[in-house]
Amino acid sequence: MGTMPRTARYAAHILLAALALSGCSPSAPPPAEGSGRPSTTAPPSPVQVCTSLVSYWAKETLMGTKWSGLDWEQKGLSNGQYAIHEDAVAAGRTEERTAGRGKALELIDRFVAQRCAEQGGATASSENWRPPT
Repeated sequence: MGTMPRTARYAAHILLAALALSGCSPSAPPPAEGSGRPSTTAPPSPVQVCTSLVSYWAKETLMGTKWSGLDWEQKGLSNGQYAIHEDAVAAGRTEERTAGRGKALELIDRFVAQRCAEQGGATASSENWRPPT
């Protein structure tokens, strides 16, 4: 085995230099927690999580999408969130019949936001069984 051709060695040196410099870029991961630098983002509140999750699944159910048939546990909902989901879907279906799908989807967002706020995220009841309705 001989040595690498001159152009290959040159390319390898350029690549190594580029890799070394990219390690010093400002896009490095944030420092570990407790490192002294304050975090600029706060985790979402239970109400925000409830609103986002329930609204998403209620709209998917109204539209009859592929995954809308999952059960409440598979969707990651608590019992309280599932109750909001069912009420939102019923209200959305009524609105869809009278005002169209677009208005129904808007109604679901408002309805879910209000109910999730009233119930503080509706996370209190998350047991594994709920009687059929």
